Amino acid sequence: MLHNLKINKVFFAPVLEHVKTFEIRKNDRDFHVGDTVVLNEWDSEKRQYTGRSVNTEIMYITDYEQKDDYVVFSFKVV
Repeated sequence: MLHNLKINKVFFAPVLEHVKTFEIRKNDRDFHVGDTVVLNEWDSEKRQYTGRSVNTEIMYITDYEQKDDYVVFSFKVV
């Protein structure tokens, strides 16, 4: 499955640098290992997308110690 998600600028650069390899998200999209997640950079000050994005693949998912209906998933940039 393909998921398009918004990610704030402050978090986007660490993803490109392979430093940030996880997301904490509401699981309203029924995420699964192997799903493709397109992270679309969002400028919250300008309230618009920057046009930059990165494709990732979910490698691991857990809801351990998360709020109800939230998950943490790790990903790799593809």
